[in-house]
Amino acid sequence: MSAHVWGTAAATGVGSLPGTDVREAVRTVVDTLGQLPHLPELPARGPGADMIGRTAGMLVELPVHLEPSGWRAADAPGHDMRRARSLLGEDLDALEEFTQGYSGALKVSAAGPWTMAASLERRSGEAMLGDAGACRYLAESLAEGLREHLAEVRRRVPGAAVVLQLDEPSLPAVLAGRVPTASGYRTHRAVDRGVAEQALRQVLEAAGEGPAVVHCCAPGVPFGLLRRAGAAGISCDLSLLTERDDEAIGEAVEGGTALFAGVVPATGAGTAGLSDPGGSVMGVRMLWRRLGLSPELLPRSVVVTPSCGLAGASPAYARAALAHCVRAARSLANDPE
Repeated sequence: MSAHVWGTAAATGVGSLPGTDVREAVRTVVDTLGQLPHLPELPARGPGADMIGRTAGMLVELPVHLEPSGWRAADAPGHDMRRARSLLGEDLDALEEFTQGYSGALKVSAAGPWTMAASLERRSGEAMLGDAGACRYLAESLAEGLREHLAEVRRRVPGAAVVLQLDEPSLPAVLAGRVPTASGYRTHRAVDRGVAEQALRQVLEAAGEGPAVVHCCAPGVPFGLLRRAGAAGISCDLSLLTERDDEAIGEAVEGGTALFAGVVPATGAGTAGLSDPGGSVMGVRMLWRRLGLSPELLPRSVVVTPSCGLAGASPAYARAALAHCVRAARSLANDPE
């Protein structure tokens, strides 16, 4: 099995962190996650700094603006889109500042095409998900915007091996026809799995020669579909997996797909529960035994993460959780059995 760009026994964050100080957030991530740092999101800064808003600011020739119900297609870029782009510029400035001389893997994230389609509204107020043509255009716009964004990250951090993460929390609901319409009385029809796969492949290809990971913190992660679409890694909340997922996970790992295992709680009353790194990855070891996989594969195939974004945690807990992920990943390497 070929090595991933982040090496062995890696840990990383999912995306969001608490607070509004982007320089402090980036410094924390780079200092703590030396092997696979990521560009954090700080949604507490307001609209445009959240996952959907940040991604909306990346779209090419698809202007949007903010309505009380969410982001909606617009005739031309306005204040809301400029704000989203300005916040992302601040993020990139901080990233460049704290990665001077950095060489190694670096993860950046954006919402995926189906979560965006379920979240962005057409001018009618209904989600783009209900219009197949709008979904195709959205995927094209997102792919082009991501190519530009990743090129900018590579320009600012020339030593980085950039890893693209697409956040797709809505994907299982999109595939199952569970996304409600604006009225809430109906749901949008399920998207054909082949159509879903094609759009994901188109956007994942924006990573270019770098690897791409898909994060889904909802039950029912479609492991096979994501692998076929080109995901080099699949990120999930390990506590939401069931034995029904075992076969698909086993096939993914044996095929070289990395498992970004969300094992550290995203919120906590305090840091006392972060005292046993080996215990945090016990579920991963149990999964490995059920699948009959070689223990030596563990540190090469698994990246340890929080179960989801840390925006809802206290700053102290968020810092401790990231450091705990690093220790838990090392425990997999030191004691793969």
